[in-house]
Amino acid sequence: MTFIKTRTLKTLLVGALTAVAWAGGALAQQGPQRLPTITLHAGMHNIIAEVARTEEQRQIGLMFRQKMALHEGMLFVFEEPAKQCFWMRNTLIPLAAAFVDDSGTIINIEEMAPQTDISHCSAKPVRFVLEMNQGWFAKRGLKSGFKLTGQPFR
Repeated sequence: MTFIKTRTLKTLLVGALTAVAWAGGALAQQGPQRLPTITLHAGMHNIIAEVARTEEQRQIGLMFRQKMALHEGMLFVFEEPAKQCFWMRNTLIPLAAAFVDDSGTIINIEEMAPQTDISHCSAKPVRFVLEMNQGWFAKRGLKSGFKLTGQPFR
């Protein structure tokens, strides 16, 4: 009986330690994550966007990226519209965040400096945030009111 209790305790302890190690590893990630992509459209411009759907994926975002191609970005998808705020901790490249409503309409765009903890927030509740290289939206004349198209906005 002692053997069974000891073995059960050991199994539980090993399981708990494995879970803690996995969670700690995910939170202490030292390299960029790579996520599945979709194609979005900003007028004649195609965007290849990695999609961050889970809380963990959204927390890591574009952290630790050294660079990002011109028409690549990351689309953050939330379960329901809410005021969304982003910062740039552990993010090495300057980014622009477009806060986008369910119809694909850009509500506001925030330019963000790398490795800062300054909050950049949506002006209204949104379910989507599209991060691109800093200046990407401005160089194409895209601003509040412009409508993005693609599968998430249908």
